[in-house]
Amino acid sequence: MKTVYSSSTISIVSIFQNILEGHGISCWIKNEFISAGIGQLPPIECWPQLCVDDGDFSEAERIVAEALAVKESAAWICDSCGEEIEGQFTECWKCGSSRPPVD
Repeated sequence: MKTVYSSSTISIVSIFQNILEGHGISCWIKNEFISAGIGQLPPIECWPQLCVDDGDFSEAERIVAEALAVKESAAWICDSCGEEIEGQFTECWKCGSSRPPVD
């Protein structure tokens, strides 16, 4: 068993659990209910930890790193009106046209 991700927030750990399970990797959350120990134990030791089997660790680590990577979408130019649109948007704010397919 190896810890592939840990956070002070159980909901974030759960999101990564869903991502890994979506890729067919079995995982479980350690320390899910240990928050009552904070004060008697160091806080970071009480954080929820997402664990996988040793054989799945490399792939799980790659998937978590990919999910954590900040991906900036490139700006695009609307084919209909020529307006420059920020990359995260799929519709032109000015004329409502859809973003052209990305090759």
